[in-house]
Amino acid sequence: MLYYAIVFLIIALIAGFFGFFGIAGLAASIAKILFVVFIILFVISLVFGRRRRL
Repeated sequence: MLYYAIVFLIIALIAGFFGFFGIAGLAASIAKILFVVFIILFVISLVFGRRRRL
């Protein structure tokens, strides 16, 4: 999922460089959403991965 966030960030940067600001804004929004979802899932996996198993 982090891979897709980075891909959309790169797409946004390239689109912004060439002047496609609508596409750049959309790609940046998608990248932000994917990054937040990645962070949430990462924290959840850290919390539940550290639980002691009986």
